Amino acid sequence: MMIRLLSLLCALLVLVATPVRAATPEPMEADRIVAVVGNEVITYYELRVRLASALKQLQKQGTPLPPQDVLERQMLERLIMDRAQLLFARESGLRIDDLQLDEAIGRIAAGNKMTAAQFRAALEKDGVEYAKFREEIRAEMTTVRLREREVDNRLMISEGEIDNFLANQAASGSGEEYQLAHILLRAPESATPEQLQKLRQRAEQALKRARGGENFAELAAAFSDAPDALQGGDLGWRALDRLPTLYAEATRSLQTGEYSDLLRSSAGFHIVKLIGKRGGNAPASVQQTQARHILIRINEVVSEAEARRKLESVRERIVNGMDFAEQARLYSQDGSAAKGGDLGWLNPGDTVPDFERAMNALKIGELSQVIQSPFGMHLIQVQERRERDVSAERQRTVARQAIRERKLDEAYQDWLRQLRDRTYVENRLQEQ
Repeated sequence: MMIRLLSLLCALLVLVATPVRAATPEPMEADRIVAVVGNEVITYYELRVRLASALKQLQKQGTPLPPQDVLERQMLERLIMDRAQLLFARESGLRIDDLQLDEAIGRIAAGNKMTAAQFRAALEKDGVEYAKFREEIRAEMTTVRLREREVDNRLMISEGEIDNFLANQAASGSGEEYQLAHILLRAPESATPEQLQKLRQRAEQALKRARGGENFAELAAAFSDAPDALQGGDLGWRALDRLPTLYAEATRSLQTGEYSDLLRSSAGFHIVKLIGKRGGNAPASVQQTQARHILIRINEVVSEAEARRKLESVRERIVNGMDFAEQARLYSQDGSAAKGGDLGWLNPGDTVPDFERAMNALKIGELSQVIQSPFGMHLIQVQERRERDVSAERQRTVARQAIRERKLDEAYQDWLRQLRDRTYVENRLQEQ
């Protein structure tokens, strides 16, 4: 799941990085405040800029455009949610420093087969302000890290859930994969009966229009509050056991091209469309990584900056020929220190997302930069990788990952709804 999240982030970064020739600006009316989020404001200019970007994306995908006022309202709500998440990240001390940001932009540049300097020059040549581009990437990274910290890393899965999952999998055999699209109309956590009734009527209207033959991607863009609304609500190909339980149960009775009835969850109202179905098999093997690390913990005595400086010094010594294992025994504040930092063979999901993301990006023998996780600051070195058959023990690990993926979407939507409810929001666009 963490790898999938990283892939999603990279896709978003490449999308932002795609050079777009700046169009001649159209005359715009005087700016005004359209929303207040916490102690910050969203202006009509910001809304128009985001709207223009969304329109380009929809046109590139060939998606029919919803009415301007509908798209404007939906886009403002997404701006509000983005701003609420960034405000919460800032208040809770989560930040992406310039070094992390430079490394991410370097990976984007490499993905475009350019150096960082060439990439910057290409952006500026195409009318993209580099400083603004950096802050957009920082915001994207912050949002992903926030989700990992507040949702992904806190999700608990019991051994009983794993037992039930494996029993159901054995009873049904290897499952098929399903391509779904969905619409979510998010309900406030403390919604009144009147608010819920109004939301239900709006959801029923969307379902009626979908069953009447209207383009589902257009309806998702117009109605859905989910983050993937502008992608037509497409969830991609997933096995049933990797879908939210509500969606999996509804999908079992659908034929390709059909829509579910209106579904209700704690997050709000849902509509699911089955786009396609194909055969699929359970994974027969997993990739294991043998890695070692050096950890310096952050606490009341050792600050984040001090821990980073210490590890930068250790890294420099290793690069200049010092033995990694010896440095780990001297400096690492982890149980693996006595073994030279050796963590043994790691499977997907065995480590926290920040660590796994950095480890998976390394080549065999490569030494990482200093990276941060909830445990502190790390240096990582990958020693070997291998494919291994899924044993009974590994089947439980794979099952745990599948359950996480199923529950994460539901947990994330619940968290977003709670964040929205506890954030002060004043939507002035509706009043105006």
